[in-house]
Amino acid sequence: MNNIDVKGVILVKRLDPGKDESLDELEELAHSAGYEVLDRVIQRRSPDKSYGVGRGKAEEIGVLVREKKPEKVVFDEKLNAVQIYNLSKICKVEVIDRFNLILEIFASRAKTREAKLQVELAQLVYERPKARMKVTMAKRGEQPGFKGLGKYAADIYESEITGHIAKIEAELEIIRKRQHNTRKRRKDRGFNLVALAGYTNAGKSTLMNTLVGESVVTRDQLFTTLVPTTRLLEVGERKVLLTDTVGFIRQLPHFMVEAFRSTLEEIYLADIIILVVDISEPAADIVEKLVTCHDTMWGEIGSIPVITALNKADLVTEEELEERKQAIVHLAPNPVAISAKTGEGLDGLMGKIGKFLPRWASAEVSLPHTEEGISTLSWLYESAIVHHVEYENQRIKVNLEARESILSQLDSRLARLNNEAVNT
Repeated sequence: MNNIDVKGVILVKRLDPGKDESLDELEELAHSAGYEVLDRVIQRRSPDKSYGVGRGKAEEIGVLVREKKPEKVVFDEKLNAVQIYNLSKICKVEVIDRFNLILEIFASRAKTREAKLQVELAQLVYERPKARMKVTMAKRGEQPGFKGLGKYAADIYESEITGHIAKIEAELEIIRKRQHNTRKRRKDRGFNLVALAGYTNAGKSTLMNTLVGESVVTRDQLFTTLVPTTRLLEVGERKVLLTDTVGFIRQLPHFMVEAFRSTLEEIYLADIIILVVDISEPAADIVEKLVTCHDTMWGEIGSIPVITALNKADLVTEEELEERKQAIVHLAPNPVAISAKTGEGLDGLMGKIGKFLPRWASAEVSLPHTEEGISTLSWLYESAIVHHVEYENQRIKVNLEARESILSQLDSRLARLNNEAVNT
């Protein structure tokens, strides 16, 4: 990268006394957004309502900005409008927080109409609580872009944001209904739905590529997958639809989870969830990330079975693997060690998927040996597991296994075929 193209940032984190967390994940987010990290600042103290960090530390950051000349200063904690304003005055550059940075990444990755709407919704919901304060500052002539606002500008600004939010939510609801109908049609055709979930950059997309033999885009960066990708996967004699979903991340606020609900429903409405974990990381990091996954999805998934894929097992020893499995035993249901890169353990994973797929009922039917009967048999081969076919005189005997919805459709077809046979 040429220096002229570099967008530099300084990262800042305030820690409560006694706590010990790193800025590594924020740095990963910055790299994913296309920034070079010029420096990192950490302060241990209780929150300051005016600056987030202490006033003295804010002034130190200002000096660092003049020395390093970053494009932005990024705080790991959520900042309110007053804190952003005060920090911007001292630093003389744009000051954003972790959530603004995540939204930047999402905006750069959003390619479909749905993804763009979800990003815009999250941005507006995040902006709305700050709207009145921004207008108040603008009236004092302290905020560029809002000069000359009238008496009711704050109300108008908030009202416009609220109206835009309602409009986007209505459009996303239409998309959700369309997606729900698509899932229903897939299930009616005999497909089970399996969702890949997990912390961002755990290897979900690589695992999908390995399982289905295709090339979903993968990169060593956060939030590669923003729009779910679905592919056909054969598990024994069963056909399932495997979906790669957006990754979770810690401290993701509720408004962002809600904004991306239509995407996350690929997880919430699945028949099986494969929770992908990077088992090569330190045990404490794995526990923290699994807790984040649980907090994000556990209240929504009900009794959906979860298989925990302990990915990147090729990067650890047997002893390290056992140690980490013990550390997460209460957070990792039905674990299986795998390597999406080498293929290690994938047979075991496929076996677990087969074990947890919804049970199908067995049936034996007799079809007329006619064009309609042959057409029904062809449909059964697509929508069910056909174990045995026997041709007898004017009938076709079929032994099969299928989900209840398929058997119900089969009953309707048989009733129609039998009525046609009586009337001819």
